[in-house]
Amino acid sequence: MNTPPRQTSALAITSLVSGILGWTLVPWIGSIVAIVTGHLARGEIRREPERVDGDGLAIAGLVLGYAMLAFSVVGIFVLLVFFGGLVWLGFNT
Repeated sequence: MNTPPRQTSALAITSLVSGILGWTLVPWIGSIVAIVTGHLARGEIRREPERVDGDGLAIAGLVLGYAMLAFSVVGIFVLLVFFGGLVWLGFNT
C-alpha cells in the first residue's frame, strides 16, 4: 500500500542537459554524451521500471543528440560539395 516514490534517472537528466548543450556550447561532445547517456538511461529504466522514471527525458536527449550529429554531417557534406564545386570550376576555366 505504501509504495516508495519513483526517482528520475540521473542518466536521463544528463542526456537531456547534454543534448541541449550539444546545440549551444559544445556541439559534438555534448551530442555524443547525450546519445550514450540516453541509451544507458533507457536501459536502466527498462530494468527497474518500478523504481526509476525519466524515459521521456532520455528520449529527448537522444533526439537532440542524433539530430545535432545528423545536421552536422549534412552541413559538412554541403560545404564540401559547394567548395569542391568551386575548386572544380576554377580548374576548368
